Amino acid sequence: MHIRFDNTYARLPERFYARQEPARVPDQTLIRLNHELAAQLTIDADWLRSADGVAMLAGNALPEGADPIAQAYAGHQFGGFSPQLGDGRALLLGEVVDADGARRDLQLKGSGRTPFSRGGDGKSALGPVIREYVVSEAMAALGVPSTRALAAVATGERVMRQEGPLLGGVFTRVAASHIRVGTFQYFLARQDIDALRLLADHAMVRHYPDAAEAPAPYLALL
Repeated sequence: MHIRFDNTYARLPERFYARQEPARVPDQTLIRLNHELAAQLTIDADWLRSADGVAMLAGNALPEGADPIAQAYAGHQFGGFSPQLGDGRALLLGEVVDADGARRDLQLKGSGRTPFSRGGDGKSALGPVIREYVVSEAMAALGVPSTRALAAVATGERVMRQEGPLLGGVFTRVAASHIRVGTFQYFLARQDIDALRLLADHAMVRHYPDAAEAPAPYLALL
């Protein structure tokens, strides 16, 4: 199956992200698939359940049109501001346009190391993958805007954590975008005004098109 990717974020300058392919895993077992969300994304659920589809969800194969990137951003961690965090264990595969014409990010979490991983392994244990799946869909059911869960996959590998070796997993999440406050902070910390302007323009086009028509478009974002 061909997923109709249209990857606008990956067309921004490369200081916004790092290109990175997912790490291959020894096994790929589909634990849960969100059929309703797949239909909303106009992705065939039967294909997602096939060997080729599960290979994509595990990070073992990339569909045509995917352009995996780890996004750069800043933020607060362990009680302090870090000017560089970034996707240390997640990759944005690309963007799709759903049945309502809305643009949605398709991201793998737990897909291996990236240039933003620092000392981490870029992996996720299966337990947190399942918890995020459940909580994401609970938030959606409650009407709270957040990321959505498309799939949970077991990878057949052992992920080392403080409590010992744990079963590995990959979570496929969907969001209106993964632009964060920290994305703006990342470029502000570098005094990269051109990048801030590009990011604000991108956010307006994607999320707030009416702001572009305002007398002061950037103030209209606030």
